[in-house]
Amino acid sequence: MVEFGVGITGVGSFVPEKIMTNSDLEKIVDTSNEWIIDRTGIEERRIAEENIATSDIAAIAAQRAMEDAKVLPEEIDLILVATISPDYIFPSTACMVQKHIGATNAAAFDINAGCTGFIYALTTAKGFVKSGIYKKVLVIGAETLSKIVNWKDRNTCVLFGDGAGACIVEPCEDGFGMLAEDLGSDGSKGDVLIVPAGGSKKPTSLETVEEGLNFIKMDGREVFKFAVRIMEKASNDVLKKAGLTSKDIDLLVPHQANIRIIDAALKKLDLEKEKVFVNLEKYGNTSAASIPVALDEALDQKRIRKGDNLLLVAFGAGLTWGGVVLKWNKEE
Repeated sequence: MVEFGVGITGVGSFVPEKIMTNSDLEKIVDTSNEWIIDRTGIEERRIAEENIATSDIAAIAAQRAMEDAKVLPEEIDLILVATISPDYIFPSTACMVQKHIGATNAAAFDINAGCTGFIYALTTAKGFVKSGIYKKVLVIGAETLSKIVNWKDRNTCVLFGDGAGACIVEPCEDGFGMLAEDLGSDGSKGDVLIVPAGGSKKPTSLETVEEGLNFIKMDGREVFKFAVRIMEKASNDVLKKAGLTSKDIDLLVPHQANIRIIDAALKKLDLEKEKVFVNLEKYGNTSAASIPVALDEALDQKRIRKGDNLLLVAFGAGLTWGGVVLKWNKEE
């Protein structure tokens, strides 16, 4: 039996044109540019137009990833969309993307793991490819969080932005691609980051809308404490599975949520700042889209070369967390 790796052969991303700066937010809620930068590192974020849905920006990122991998729509076997801001409760956003891009032969479903969604989807894609069930999987992380943010809540509206990133996952040279994956969750803490209404537990009603329960609610203090701890744990757990240490990592691409969380992770992992890719100052927290968007930008900036060891790590609603270690398989 021929051994093979499973890797990323194409990457693409898209962010809306509209920019909302911290100064713009000062006119909406009681906050300041200095306060936001000091506590988060975010300077601006992208906002989708009113008539643009998550599937629309996901499809653009997908097309760019397919072009990069030289893969035709009809060659895609499976579409996985990681999102917490889907077009509808059903059908899945992945099915909407299938329609947009003309991937007529693909199965399609969504993954809801909060900001960890892309890591969950990437791990799922590897399983399908490694088992031989599918050969070419389109993995997308896409969000229009501006649609579910309460613009009167200064604790959350300053954090989030819209965007989409995608990649093609398929067989690659043995010894390259995804070397190890590790996922985790703690549902007992699910209420610290949640959209309380809109599902079967608390269906949308006039009361839930008036109370703002159809928007993101977050216990910022609890999420921050969890994130600082779990970024280190998720990183070390997946590195151990890969038989590596932090010293072997050429580039860390973390979930882009808060610069203080990223800095704390760097310190605990004993990594130099030159070995982490950060773009949250431009886009804010784009949830499941943050890692693939950052990955695409890192490639554009020549920060990644074939043979480099990459660590992707995230945390999110659920609560969830996860990490993936890759030996980059794609030529420039």
